[in-house]
Amino acid sequence: MDTFQTIRDRRSTKHYDPRHTLSDAEEQLLIDLALEAPSSFNVQHWRLVNVKNPEVRARLREAAFDQEQVTDASLLFVVCADVKAWRKDPARYWRNAPLNVQNTLLPMMHAFYEGKEQLQRDEAIRSTGFLAQNIMLTAKAMGYESCPLIGFDPEAVARIIDLPEDHLISMLITVGKGTVPAWPKPGHLDQSELVFRDGFVRKDLTETRSTVNGPGFWASI
Repeated sequence: MDTFQTIRDRRSTKHYDPRHTLSDAEEQLLIDLALEAPSSFNVQHWRLVNVKNPEVRARLREAAFDQEQVTDASLLFVVCADVKAWRKDPARYWRNAPLNVQNTLLPMMHAFYEGKEQLQRDEAIRSTGFLAQNIMLTAKAMGYESCPLIGFDPEAVARIIDLPEDHLISMLITVGKGTVPAWPKPGHLDQSELVFRDGFVRKDLTETRSTVNGPGFWASI
């Protein structure tokens, strides 16, 4: 499928054929392309839990407020992140880079992350977001549907998958053969509310400039 059309057609699908399975080759392709996502300093914070066991799926469904897609979808991923990945043998993230690049980036990475707990978490979340979008767009390009889920009890899910203490759960993602079309798109906000040129215009600044420059000032911007 054309990349532009894939992006336009991707929707969050809630209902799947529970009898359908992806082939091993399809599943591996999906994961391979997911892992092509970018990450800060190439740290690759993401950790994917590919849930196959029906009993584990059933427990996760309960933790996800009984959403049927958790058990019915062909694939269920718990998208996690290693928040401390940046300090775990960081040389391996740049092992194929030229030596001068390694010698520059490794100390820079340490200085960037050290002692900045919120930044570490933010970067982990950003990285998993890139990976999740890769999964969903790849699934659509392969002719499958997907859905990101944040409706779950994170503490319960963490217990079920034995989440390490220095990891977090970003979201769940289901992939499979949809049985019920997604709702029509409910509508986009106008771009004027979403896209800004060069920065935000504050109301107080607007009022000040209007007073100083006269009522015709903003008409010329």
